Amino acid sequence: MSRPRVIVIGSGSHFLSGISYYTHRLAVELSQRHPTSVVLMRRLLPRRLYPGAERVGRRLADFEYPTGVRVFDGVDWHSPASLLRACAFIRRSGPDIAIVQWWTGTVLHAYLVMAVAVRASGGRLVVEFHESLDTGEERLPLARAYVRLGLPLLVRMSSGLIVHSRFDRERVAASLPAGRRPIHIVTHGPYDRYGGETGPVPRAQDGVCRFLWFGVLRPFKGVDVLVEAFSALPEEIARTMRLRIVGEVWEGFHKPLDLVAASPHRARISLRSEYIPDADVGDEFAAADVVVLPYLRSSASGPLHIAMARGLPVVVSDVGGLREAASGYDGALFVAPGDSSALGAAMVEATRLAGRRFDVPNSWRQVADTYDDLFRELDRKTRTHERRTI
Repeated sequence: MSRPRVIVIGSGSHFLSGISYYTHRLAVELSQRHPTSVVLMRRLLPRRLYPGAERVGRRLADFEYPTGVRVFDGVDWHSPASLLRACAFIRRSGPDIAIVQWWTGTVLHAYLVMAVAVRASGGRLVVEFHESLDTGEERLPLARAYVRLGLPLLVRMSSGLIVHSRFDRERVAASLPAGRRPIHIVTHGPYDRYGGETGPVPRAQDGVCRFLWFGVLRPFKGVDVLVEAFSALPEEIARTMRLRIVGEVWEGFHKPLDLVAASPHRARISLRSEYIPDADVGDEFAAADVVVLPYLRSSASGPLHIAMARGLPVVVSDVGGLREAASGYDGALFVAPGDSSALGAAMVEATRLAGRRFDVPNSWRQVADTYDDLFRELDRKTRTHERRTI
């Protein structure tokens, strides 16, 4: 099986999130080596229940799938007809391998049905984990119970699992019935769609170091810890810094905004409280000297991979899979999660790196190489099983 037919099942741009970008980037990379199709999850849940309900359906992403990639867009949570059309698309595509992106329990029922369609078409299923369960859903007893019941069924139908770090591999192996299925670590590729720098960039003439926090404001992102750290800096240090916070509030988490309003350094903090369009993302990172990501927990981080693709210094929590994600990146300063004093000290240290650019330690070519290794392993196992049954 030199060029297996691949289908990627993941998030579309209607309910836009980091998984939408990952699904697109992975499919584009694989399409350069394999016949590739895509099935997109379009409407994930009732719109009023989505934290970013006001922007659902807005044209914020500027990516398109290449003409050589066949796309079904998409599956709606409330529409059995859309799911049946997706299964028909899978059958026509005849995939040898289907890679499903797992990040939320809202897709579980559709994934189970499509997994059956993949198996019925003679294909093998690979589940790629970004989260075992969304942190917001994890706090809901019914959602948590639903995933604990249904996700093992999806795993049992799979031929292999993919994670982004050793941390996640241990967690998945401990919590799900992986059995003898291979669990491959595929390092997250850089988000290089927003441009990058090739050499040193001079500091602003005012000598101020500009810090950027970027993402979705949720409790586990540690934005409140960041504001507390910045607010506690002595005046003589704070006057040499600016803090920019860009992101949409989720789960009613307004605490960081309240802390900004009360900060003694309020005049040095700027806010853009929205999910910004792609056209603006590059500008926000281009204006930053240092990116700061003080997560309290995390398996992976899209903003981290944008920052590394641009070669920016990064202050990042030493938590979950983030140290592995930044392994080999000389511009990373790690800090204990939740420690505002340590975070403030790391930000001061990071000012010495401002203006420098660092080489990104991985590439999407490496990602595709790892996938090819997995495809060959699955093919060997299939051939071995066929010989044993003859």
